[in-house]
Amino acid sequence: MRARISRAALDAVLTHAREVAPAECCGLLLGVGFTIEDAARTRNIADTPQSRFVVDPEDHIEGRRAARARGLGVVGFYHSHPRSEAAPSATDLAEAAYPDHLYLIVGMAADPPEVKLFQLAEEPARNFLPLPVVTVG
Repeated sequence: MRARISRAALDAVLTHAREVAPAECCGLLLGVGFTIEDAARTRNIADTPQSRFVVDPEDHIEGRRAARARGLGVVGFYHSHPRSEAAPSATDLAEAAYPDHLYLIVGMAADPPEVKLFQLAEEPARNFLPLPVVTVG
């Protein structure tokens, strides 16, 4: 399976990651199925935002409402790793709560930043599966 992400959504995620570094950014990926059409920022309410993220529940709920009003859904989540590569950490896996959703990670250790997309799978073992991604228009 190959995912698609709009150039506007990717640019929004990268801008967010750069603006909040050295803290981790986080947000919602909006679209349908494996197509990401937009990204919605959320506040990171983690006690230690430099090393982990927690999506603000109010932002999450409001993001879902706004997406539905546009005929979209929340197909996944994004966050940044300000000082490391775009690979899921043990904490990312332990705290991921939406099987089959997409998880986009921006690794800020590289220039330009590294972007990778994963899907959370429960079977045969709980893990993030890497997905090829195509950026469109």
